[in-house]
Amino acid sequence: MPKIVECIPNFSEARRPEVVDAIVAAVESVAEVSLLDRSSDNDHNRTVLTFAGTPDAVSEAAFRAIKIAGELINLDEHEGAHPRIGATDVVPFVPISDVTMDECVALAHELGARVGTELRIPVFFYEKAAKDPSRVNLAKVRKGQYEGLKAEVEMPEQRIPDEGPADVPTAGATVIGARDPLVAFNVYLTTDDAEIAKKIGKAVRHSSGGLAFVKGMGLLVDGRAQVSMNLTNFRKTPVARVVEMIRREAARYGVGIHHSELVGLIPQEALVDAAVWYTQLDQFEKDQILETRLYAAQEGLAMQEKVDFLDEVAAGKPTPGGGSVAAYSAAMGAGLVAMVARLSIGRKKYAEVEEKMKLILDETEALREKLTQAVDEDAASFTAIMQAFKLPKGNDEEKATRSQAIQDATLYASEVPLETAKGAARVMELALEVAKGGNSNAITDGASGAAMARAALTSAGYNVRINLGSLKDKEKSTELIKELKKLETKANEISVELRKILEERGGLVF
Repeated sequence: MPKIVECIPNFSEARRPEVVDAIVAAVESVAEVSLLDRSSDNDHNRTVLTFAGTPDAVSEAAFRAIKIAGELINLDEHEGAHPRIGATDVVPFVPISDVTMDECVALAHELGARVGTELRIPVFFYEKAAKDPSRVNLAKVRKGQYEGLKAEVEMPEQRIPDEGPADVPTAGATVIGARDPLVAFNVYLTTDDAEIAKKIGKAVRHSSGGLAFVKGMGLLVDGRAQVSMNLTNFRKTPVARVVEMIRREAARYGVGIHHSELVGLIPQEALVDAAVWYTQLDQFEKDQILETRLYAAQEGLAMQEKVDFLDEVAAGKPTPGGGSVAAYSAAMGAGLVAMVARLSIGRKKYAEVEEKMKLILDETEALREKLTQAVDEDAASFTAIMQAFKLPKGNDEEKATRSQAIQDATLYASEVPLETAKGAARVMELALEVAKGGNSNAITDGASGAAMARAALTSAGYNVRINLGSLKDKEKSTELIKELKKLETKANEISVELRKILEERGGLVF
């Protein structure tokens, strides 16, 4: 299962759709990221985006969005009901699949350093990523909002940002962190009296003696009193409990709940828990949900997806071709090496090499993810060449532009399989290591991983050579071919050494 991280940045803009569109476009410009939700509120003058993908891709998308927001949003001209200190106000990372909280913290710190250095925007770290205990709580970091921060950031030591300059630009500051999933949940009351909403917000929020894991405040939105909340742990303080407390507090003032709304996404589990509570389904089992059963059934279709890729390869279309198959083969090789490493970790017999196997496992998983992405990247590089050939050539300027585009695309289409060849060679090196010291019962699995990677290197090499044949820059062509030959020589050496290990340690007869 790939590593998946969710990011839910909040931007101080909702009333100019063209600005929000530009920020969304920045996120969507990263191919490996999926935009899951876009939610804007004019009264708050705030937009929340939700997107997910691999850690590096999500971080890159967040950086591009922060950059565009900083260029297009001037906090000196911003007004809205929601507290804020920056154009990109807050950027939380949430672990979703095969990712630890520590990895999300590292991601937050890396992004913060980049934003501070490259964009010259002050950055504060919060929640799990906080470097200062006083900055764990977002409300404390955002105290005084943009105006207060701009007046004070150079003064008190506690207001000096974790990254970036001490002076505050018109983009304000950005708060970056890592946290567990939360539910952004608003309840509208049957009154326009914001004071009632403020009293209920105070009653319900944890910091004022209310419910644990609830942050809340009252304000006026769309002419109606609203209790705006973040539920930071919906398992320990369920949505239904929060709603019922608000209902009872509202009744004290002779008002009720008009309606509620979500900002962004909510885990299915939170809604299921609320439904079970209200309907009193005491004997309910989660696998009674139709979609849960369907999801389980779909897992059985994973093998069909592999068959679908083979069907695509055999379909008689230009892509996916040899380069994509090479990347796929190298990824499978990395998977086999990872398997042997896992079979060696936690075994008393292999305790001496356990730390080494853990390092190999981490590297092979990273290689597998990168090589899997290269399957699509190789196909895209070929498509880029085809598109370059379709450019107009009616005059000398168009001809020159077309020629340069073809050469740029050709170079790119040579570099992509070369990267695959590099990854394949590294997989072979790691396969040799697990064959030397890993679980001897899986020695042939490691060797098979090396064989898959060797085939990938050969196939990728064919693609490098065929594309370089059309490259006019012969100096660059010679440089890449030289690099490829070094990889092929290394692969041959590994193959010889691996065969000896199979004979000596595995008892194979050749």
